[in-house]
Formats: sequence, structure tokens, C-alpha cells
Amino acid sequence: MNRMQGRAAIITGATSGMGRATALLFAREGASVVASGRDEDRGRSLADEVRAAGGRAEFVAGDVSLPETGERLVETCTRTFGRLDSVACFAGMLGLGSVTGVPLDTWRQTLAVNLDAVFYLLRAALPVMKAGGGGSVVVGGSIAAFKGFPNHAAYCASKGALLALVRQAAIDYGPEVRINVLCPGPVDTPLIWESAVAFPDPAQAVSDVAKKTLLKRLGSPDDIARATLFLASDESGFVTGTSLTVDGGIMTGV
Repeated sequence: MNRMQGRAAIITGATSGMGRATALLFAREGASVVASGRDEDRGRSLADEVRAAGGRAEFVAGDVSLPETGERLVETCTRTFGRLDSVACFAGMLGLGSVTGVPLDTWRQTLAVNLDAVFYLLRAALPVMKAGGGGSVVVGGSIAAFKGFPNHAAYCASKGALLALVRQAAIDYGPEVRINVLCPGPVDTPLIWESAVAFPDPAQAVSDVAKKTLLKRLGSPDDIARATLFLASDESGFVTGTSLTVDGGIMTGV
């Protein structure tokens, strides 16, 4: 317990799924949290839940694919909590379509949300973290960085690019700031149940994918939150510039 005591963290994609679970866990472990997302109702509910449990939280609504959102998140964190120690990037979108089938607007938006948003936030956060004595960044990636999926051209491209960005940034900002990418496999999040185009039969999709993992289940948002906490905390103090796959064994290829 208290693995994030006295620290301040920014978490994007915090209104749902993995980001929300991470924000709640960080708060339980003592962190002051600046949560970001598009849904103001969900975001304010999250902040209220943290405060009701005795934690500290602020919600900032915004589009993370815009540079000014990253700047606003960093400014809010340093103004409200006086420091910035950790960043966890979980905002993302699927962007379905093959290379010849994906609409150009979808391609651009997927890369903007999945890749550009990370760049913008780190551009604003890393100098502050380094000047403040250091910290840890966890970028939400995917096994799609290593494994292709049908009709996921933009998504796979964006997640693959994150691996290279994390490796490079770890070189420039170490030893003060550790930067790693977390690559989840199939996770049971609201996205599955709310995206009729990607998952027309969510229950069947969950069942089919679960059978492909060695653990015979999908991951939960809490599974990913706990792995994120490991990378953000001092428990991973000798880990930087690399990826951690959390996928129930699906990448073994069995």
C-alpha cells in the first residue's frame, strides 16, 4: 500500500475502462490524480469517487489529440498539487479499416489520438518531471504493436509507433524519468460492449477471444491498472525504455 504516496499523476482516458481503473488504484495508493477524458459526467463522477474515499483528484475535460490539452493537464497538475511525478496515457481509439478501406479521416484521427496525443503530453510533461527530480511514464500500448489484426491498419500502426517513441524518449530523458509502454492483450472494457461496428455480438466476441488465452479469460481493467502501478512505482526502478505485455498468454501463439 501507499506505493504512490505523496506523488501526483496525470491519467488520460480516465473516464472508462483501463484508465479509470488506473486512476482509482493510483488514488488508493496515495497519489493525487489529474484525470482526463471527453465525458465530463463520467470524469466528474470519478473525481468525486476519489474524494469521497479521502483522496485528491481533479478532472480536466479535453481532446488529448490537441497540443493545448496536454499543456493544460500539466499546468493543472503543477498548480493544484505542486508537482508532477507520473503520467499514464490510456486515451485511444480503434480506427477500423484495411489500408485501402480505412477512411482517411479515420486514419488521421486514430494516429492523432493514439500517437500524437502521447507526444503532446510528454512534450509538456517531461521537462517538468525532469526538473522536479524525475518520475515515471507509462504509455498504454497494445499487443497490436507486435501482432496484426484484420482491418486494424491505423490502430496497429499507431501502437507500433508508440514502441519506438518510448524507446527513444527513454534515452533522452533518463536517468531522471523512466518511460515504458504497457501492451495489454484482450481486456473486457466498455468499448467492447458499446462499439456495435467493431463487436456486433459482444458476448460472443468475449467468449471467442477468452478461449484463445492461456488463462481462458479476458483481462480486466484492474489487471491493467495493477501492471501500470508496477511500472509507475519504485518497484520497477530498474525498468525503462521497454514494453510489458499483459495478455493472459495470448502472444505465446499456442
